[in-house]
Amino acid sequence: MSNAPKRLRVAICGAGIGGLTLAVALSRYPDIDIEIYEAASTLAEVGAGIGIFPRPRKIIQILGLEADLARTCETKPQEGKPVSAFNYRKSDQPVGINFNTLVTNGALMTLHRADFQNVLLRRLPESCRINCSKRLRTYTRRETGPTELIFEDGTRAFCDLLVGADGLKSAVRQALLSERATWMQGQGRWKEAADIAACIDPVWSGQIAYRALIPAERLNAFAPGHQVLTTPTQYLGKHGYIMAYPISHGKLINFVAFNCRHDLENTPFNGPWVGPGDKAHFAQIFAHWEPEVQALLHCVEKPLQWAVHTVKPLRSFVSGRTVLIGDAAHAMTPHQGSGAGQAIEDAYILATVLGHRSTTRENISRALRVHDEIRRPAALGVAEASRLNGHYFSLVVDGIDFDHYTGPQLWDKLQNLYGAIVKNWEWSWSTSVDGSVQEALRMLET
Repeated sequence: MSNAPKRLRVAICGAGIGGLTLAVALSRYPDIDIEIYEAASTLAEVGAGIGIFPRPRKIIQILGLEADLARTCETKPQEGKPVSAFNYRKSDQPVGINFNTLVTNGALMTLHRADFQNVLLRRLPESCRINCSKRLRTYTRRETGPTELIFEDGTRAFCDLLVGADGLKSAVRQALLSERATWMQGQGRWKEAADIAACIDPVWSGQIAYRALIPAERLNAFAPGHQVLTTPTQYLGKHGYIMAYPISHGKLINFVAFNCRHDLENTPFNGPWVGPGDKAHFAQIFAHWEPEVQALLHCVEKPLQWAVHTVKPLRSFVSGRTVLIGDAAHAMTPHQGSGAGQAIEDAYILATVLGHRSTTRENISRALRVHDEIRRPAALGVAEASRLNGHYFSLVVDGIDFDHYTGPQLWDKLQNLYGAIVKNWEWSWSTSVDGSVQEALRMLET
């Protein structure tokens, strides 16, 4: 089979979770040639901890990855059982209040992003080629024939299908939308061209996150028995919140603190988007919060400051023989822990339509339209739900000022808040990707 002609040549720009999951999923089809182009000089995943809910975990199971991932994660999968996911506390006060525990159907897998990447890399076949230091400059596509990729180092490559899995600042998205905007201008559709051009660059969410990995030994020495050593916890307060949970078999605590200025959403952010954080500055933001939070802040060293940017909702993830997946298509705020899961879903559905026996070089655009019709509404819906969660977690809810309530009234307001969080989030553990797969197959076969 290795010497047989390939049905499709797929080029994937980006070796993050979305790109590598796609490569693993496509490797099940031996007549598809896979080549990965990564801008970085080495394959080193940026980021710390991630969570995988039951819905994307079904894909991980199908791809045969769960056993390897389970060896690296703190929370073991529990199929179909109610599992405590996060404790919720109102913490912007001298004494915090535990007001509820999020229960999901099946456990949230928490793991280090680099561990996930390494598992994916180990599952790639030798026939899948990975090229580092290959930053895409642009691409040229024709009505017929291959797409030509042009890299910043001057080299070129060819493919039948280009997949942009190159993240928030996607070069593929820039080339795709620029081409589309130019075409619209040529048609005299100036308003549409302007709307498309406005989606090329990411936009600031108005939020700053401070991320760190805390050695569990350090936290336990300073605050023996601190609840995040064993229990994922979210500390909520006005205009911000903190999330912390154990990863790497409990050796590390993944910590992230959000300062939320929702009134600044879609305004320019002045300064580096990612870089070293000032611990004194962000600790001051949470200085009036409860002792449990102060213990976490004390143990943070060298935090990473991250200005949370997103991608505006796109009218399509597809143009011709080019498709965007993951953050390149729909970078979202992280408040549902679903960014990685959505990239996994993108990859699996795309692999399903490309691997289908009816998909050929000649009708790739049809397969991509199927993918777009299924994935775009779903991913954009999750992005909006995540945005709404960010408001809930920072206690911005329908004009309610939680500081005006005490005792039973405050408790009732917090229970209502918890109910809204669950209603907004339950899709991630109560629904399955199966329906999307079946719909994709139905559309391909009609």
